[in-house]
Amino acid sequence: MANIINNKLEFFMLYLLTLSYMLSDRFVDGRSIGATKLVKHKGTIKTIETEDGDIIDCVDFYQQPAFDHPLLKNHIIQMKPSSIPSDLKANPSEPDQLFQNWHKSGQCPEATIPIRRPQGNQRPRDLYHFKQRRARLNHSLDSASDGDDLSAHEYATAYLGGNFHGAHATINVWQPTVSNNGEMSIGQIWVVAGPDDKVNTMEAGWRVDYDQKSKLFVYWTSDGYQSTGCHNLECPGFVQTNKQVALGSPIGGVSSYNSKQTNIGITIYKNNGNWWLKVNDQPVGYWPSSLFTYLANSATELTWGGEIYNNKIGGVHTKTQMGSGHFPSEGYGKASYFRNIQSVDSNGIFRDVEAGELATDVTKPSCYNINVQSDNSGGSGTNFYFGGPGYSDKCPK
Repeated sequence: MANIINNKLEFFMLYLLTLSYMLSDRFVDGRSIGATKLVKHKGTIKTIETEDGDIIDCVDFYQQPAFDHPLLKNHIIQMKPSSIPSDLKANPSEPDQLFQNWHKSGQCPEATIPIRRPQGNQRPRDLYHFKQRRARLNHSLDSASDGDDLSAHEYATAYLGGNFHGAHATINVWQPTVSNNGEMSIGQIWVVAGPDDKVNTMEAGWRVDYDQKSKLFVYWTSDGYQSTGCHNLECPGFVQTNKQVALGSPIGGVSSYNSKQTNIGITIYKNNGNWWLKVNDQPVGYWPSSLFTYLANSATELTWGGEIYNNKIGGVHTKTQMGSGHFPSEGYGKASYFRNIQSVDSNGIFRDVEAGELATDVTKPSCYNINVQSDNSGGSGTNFYFGGPGYSDKCPK
């Protein structure tokens, strides 16, 4: 009889322990966390649930995903760039303060970095998007493989070839409508080197998926989008040093049509051998050069602009918008723009890119377009408007 009672008591205690463990992970600051958000990142010190519904883990700096990469086992950490470029052009309307809403719900402690927990499948099939864009520019459409549809990726971009140590632009942030699950709309910078099948890229800007939120993101690959690289901190690679920026988390404000314009400055530049990302006034982190082959030394192509993915549901063009959803011809306050376009030379000097130096790549001008211009008198340097509404009487397919 005593054994039966003891067994029941042990079972009950085990049940309570299991329940308490489950509840400890299901509630943060008194609020329930859905089942899809249960997995904490390794090294989490604190967890924050945001007003946007995101879960941010504050992860011990030295336990962030980057240091699990085999090429970074003996990596010498660079906590900040050795210099901040004085010749970097910044738009006066770029905010120096924090620009993401998650800070309203809490702050990460010192010696940690914020990592957003992925929620569901918000990624379209875009692993080969830039590889395919390059293939199309080189008239080698046969290289668009892996079952992805080349014509589903649509662009309105400006690009520059040469030898570079970085790129910069001021981008106004929008929240374009993304019509179908699996589609996306982005405004970003690409820093590129290498042949199409082994291309190395670093990418950064804003991105909207089917959740209709404009989010800061980064991406990288070192083998033509085949097996290396990822978005944000979803795999080892990018080393984050800033505790105030959560990659993949929504940007706090977006531009409004014919009203307030919200800008972010995106800068990628080489410093002490690594490729640093700077957003507005804040160094966010870096891609170690050891991750790359062709980008280990310098970039050979810089690209600025927009991209969408078109699922072609029902055989018609998607209504997913690019930029503001309005054509470049509508101009300031209505169309999306890149301003203060700069490149970085091998001496680390930021140079204004002249409008005549830029070539453009526009997939379907009737759906999305671009208009490059120079406006040094207005303080915005070489700039362009880009984007469009997608499906319309002018853009049926």
